[in-house]
Amino acid sequence: MSERFNATSLPDDDPEGEADVPLTDDEFARGRAAMLARQAREATGLSQVAFAERYNLPLATVRDWEQGRRLPDAGSRAYLQVIRRIPEDVARALT
Repeated sequence: MSERFNATSLPDDDPEGEADVPLTDDEFARGRAAMLARQAREATGLSQVAFAERYNLPLATVRDWEQGRRLPDAGSRAYLQVIRRIPEDVARALT
């Protein structure tokens, strides 16, 4: 027999109630940038190392973007959007 849970039966992992605090603008921007970087890389099917090499990006930068430690500037965001949409064309243009 499966056990059913509801919100009142779960342990209180957040006694301070901080889980419901909205993100700051900076946290939100970092999350969106991380998602864009991951989506661009996933569109290629490449590892972080291979992605960085193929698109002439520093590996540490790719990692920082994906982990939300750094925000890509406007030009980098545009580059990631183009890679996400047409990864093979971008790679061909760089060779």
